[in-house]
Amino acid sequence: MAAWVKGGATDADTAIEAAASLLAKARAPVIAGLSADVAAIRAAYDLAGRLGASVDTAGSVATYAELGSLSRVGALTTTPAEAVGRADVILVVGDAAWQAPLLKRLIDAKPTRGRTAGSDRVLLAVGANAAASLAWPAEGGLPEAVGVLRAYARGHLAGDALPGQIAARLADAQYGVLLYDAAELGEAGIEMLQGLAMDLSEATRCFTLASGDVGQDRAVVPVSAWLTGQAPRSGFGRRVPEHDPWRFDAARQVAAGEVDAVLWLGAVPVPRPDWLSAVPSIALVADGEAKDAKVVIAVGQPGRDHGGVLWNEQRAALTFWPASAPSDLPSAAAVMAALRERVGTHQAASRSEPAC
Repeated sequence: MAAWVKGGATDADTAIEAAASLLAKARAPVIAGLSADVAAIRAAYDLAGRLGASVDTAGSVATYAELGSLSRVGALTTTPAEAVGRADVILVVGDAAWQAPLLKRLIDAKPTRGRTAGSDRVLLAVGANAAASLAWPAEGGLPEAVGVLRAYARGHLAGDALPGQIAARLADAQYGVLLYDAAELGEAGIEMLQGLAMDLSEATRCFTLASGDVGQDRAVVPVSAWLTGQAPRSGFGRRVPEHDPWRFDAARQVAAGEVDAVLWLGAVPVPRPDWLSAVPSIALVADGEAKDAKVVIAVGQPGRDHGGVLWNEQRAALTFWPASAPSDLPSAAAVMAALRERVGTHQAASRSEPAC
């Protein structure tokens, strides 16, 4: 197993001991990223409970934009498979959604199911100058642009302006899909977009679909719910899970100087944040390098080095992915379990020391 401590290559046992020592001494640790299979995510929560750490995810900006909207207005969503099979009109909201692999699939194929089977798929755009049948740059901002579309869809605005044409085309669709990037659109924009889908669905079928998810956030949310009864961004400092999206925002905590150790879990590769270098850190990552953190332990990537349950974007569900190229790299869950045991040993030893 590849492992490094302070940039120097070492063996697995030494790296795990160094990581456990760092975590055991920390007064306010964070376990972040959580981009891994379900077994490793569960192990991360077990370790957080042992440490009294808080947890946050790699894609929490997008996740909380979605959850905030969901808590107020609900959601009317579809899956990638349904969009590819049925959608005859796609509205792409913003710039980021144009980079989604799903969009290429939508462009390259016609609907194959239901009443829309065999029909041409119409592409619309708002917030981008794009190659679409109708494209509205919407320079005033995405949430405001979606609000204007909704006003036309509800009949509060009328006329032949470009947003009115887009709203009319959505109203004529048999199966419309509003494709967006949650981090780009933001909580207010998502709430307005869900309202647009609901308004249109009074007379036709229209659904939203988020693209561009970071890491395994969509796996973390249900795992966190069944382990703690809450969404991620929780803390275990009082030995019971407390949920607070602001208080346990890892980036905010590091910027405020509230954190003295971070364990970054990235068994499923995901970009590491800039703030990770600002605090003593441990990285459990696939294809790790010495520079990634103070202590780096290379772990297997689920679905490649070993089997694991991951979020399946196509099916919009948790599914098991077998190993495509089995290796002897340890799973992140196994390393987290070893860390939990070592941390317990360190904590027991510190409690047994005589008081001064």
